[in-house]
Amino acid sequence: MKIAAAAYPLSWFDRFAEYEAKLSRWVAEAAGAGAELLVFPEYGAMELASLGGAAVAADQEEALHEASRHRAAADVVHVRLAAEHGVHILGGSGPVFDAALHPSRPVNRATFYGPEGILGHQDKVMMTRWERDPWRMVAGEVQRLFETPIARIGISICYDSEFPLPARALAEAGCEILLVPSATETLAGFTRVRVGAMARALEGQMICVHAPVVGAADWCAGMELNTGRASVYGPPDRGFPPEGILAEGGLGEAGWVYADVSLEAIAAVRADGGVLNLSHWPEQLAPAKNLEIRGPGAKRA
Repeated sequence: MKIAAAAYPLSWFDRFAEYEAKLSRWVAEAAGAGAELLVFPEYGAMELASLGGAAVAADQEEALHEASRHRAAADVVHVRLAAEHGVHILGGSGPVFDAALHPSRPVNRATFYGPEGILGHQDKVMMTRWERDPWRMVAGEVQRLFETPIARIGISICYDSEFPLPARALAEAGCEILLVPSATETLAGFTRVRVGAMARALEGQMICVHAPVVGAADWCAGMELNTGRASVYGPPDRGFPPEGILAEGGLGEAGWVYADVSLEAIAAVRADGGVLNLSHWPEQLAPAKNLEIRGPGAKRA
């Protein structure tokens, strides 16, 4: 199948119809190129804060509430486009105030859409320092695997990908493609997510799709500068590129990056790769537990 990863710039909108038009263009372009799975970035939904006007978009707390306020309408647009083009879409994540999770603070939620409608959502489980303070976001507590007609798909939102255990749980459940939407201000931040996503592809012997926000949005609080490149990674093993990069765009270059991926290649490398990281994972647990500290400063048992 063909996968499309977005390097997505945030836009200013005076009317919701402008957001719908932009999203329609992006989805039509990727679907027209033959993509079956489209991935938008973390905090792609923050451009909806512009609908509240300049003062709202520039205020950290007001921007979160304004972006969340348009979430239901954004869902309608994504559902229509997924059905119209017969594709699966991971929408740009954003703040959602869900009283069932917290009475007053938002989660960072990415919703997954298929041709038949909303398939579910993934809330970010690891909050970065700025999401903890000053944004005061709430961490999700559930990791979800989506069984779809095209693949078994999991989602690790940005910082989530820098930790192995959530993605490991997905891999053990059969995840074949891990979606990694991100939003990073600096090249160092982008590199951390890139390295994390590539490590998850190695450990889980699966495809990782990295879709970042790119460009400046100095009108939006917390999203003023965004650095990254869209990429698709795989395990550097048989049937995959030796550097583990199936496709990548230029740094800061807005647009879609496409990669053709094979579920058969994933199954083959898991069964008979040059290394077998997925199945050999448990063998590290005993030596890690039986740690010995040697040297003159070591404490005696």
